[in-house]
Amino acid sequence: MGYTHLFGPVSSRRLGRSLGVDLVAYKVCSFDCVYCEVGSTTNKTITRQDFFPPSEVEEELMRFFSGEPSLDYLTLSGSGEPTISLSLGRVISFIKTNFPAYPLAVLTNGSLLWDREVQQELLPADVVLPTLCTVDEETFQKIHRPAPGLTIKKIIGGLRNFRRIYSGEIWLEVFLIPGINMDRDHLSALGDEIRRIHPDRVQLNTLDRPGTEPWVRPASPQELQDAARSLGLPGAESIHPAATHGPRVRAPADPASAVVEMIQRRPCTVEDIVQATGLHRQEVGKLLRTLSRDPRLKTKREERGTFYSWVGD
Repeated sequence: MGYTHLFGPVSSRRLGRSLGVDLVAYKVCSFDCVYCEVGSTTNKTITRQDFFPPSEVEEELMRFFSGEPSLDYLTLSGSGEPTISLSLGRVISFIKTNFPAYPLAVLTNGSLLWDREVQQELLPADVVLPTLCTVDEETFQKIHRPAPGLTIKKIIGGLRNFRRIYSGEIWLEVFLIPGINMDRDHLSALGDEIRRIHPDRVQLNTLDRPGTEPWVRPASPQELQDAARSLGLPGAESIHPAATHGPRVRAPADPASAVVEMIQRRPCTVEDIVQATGLHRQEVGKLLRTLSRDPRLKTKREERGTFYSWVGD
């Protein structure tokens, strides 16, 4: 029996071997980012709501952890912005109570960190990973295409306030898009603001999988190095592709369903699928050839290889 709200474990570039926990319906988000690997937002909102009973997530977690899996993190992420879910606090509390040996991370775009309820619900998490790409309103609107009522000033204020009350680690992502937010003056101003936020880590990221808009391209290693210098933050680190090694995972009982479930969440290469599922490369290739008869399987060639995605029900 598969999972509806859990996905992976996947090889995360930032969190190692990570089990994803999805708290929202596809594709509910407060942003419609031009670089999003999950695709265009179909329900753009900042109204918090429940998308399904939290007991469904709890049951799946109990079933998954009955096998004592090897993980680096449990990560709240997936189809959209997790802080929109009203189940956020309950699921975090459930995970910390029942699986305390596993660090809990929350991947967020940071758009609701001004909300006091969201702040309080996030406090038990071990790591919160928000995004800040710019301090300029026009650039913010161009990159993130946010829901009405969101401004970069509001988001920066939320980050500052959350940092004051949160004792866990904040790993701040700076997503870089050549031609949009990488000029020297822009990055210098962003670096000044980041120093006022005081994150524990600053991680420079760029496109790794196909983004929503075809004009978005990844920054080169040299461009990332230049950006780090312009930010003026000595500890800033560039995020590199996920390692393709680690403990061998047990192959799923239903390989085809496991592959479809994975590429429904985000585009993946053959190597991504091999590492996440434990299937052999030849078996993955055979499955993808079979699935290619279905028009819902899409492919796109990028610098890192051919990415497979599943579009539709």
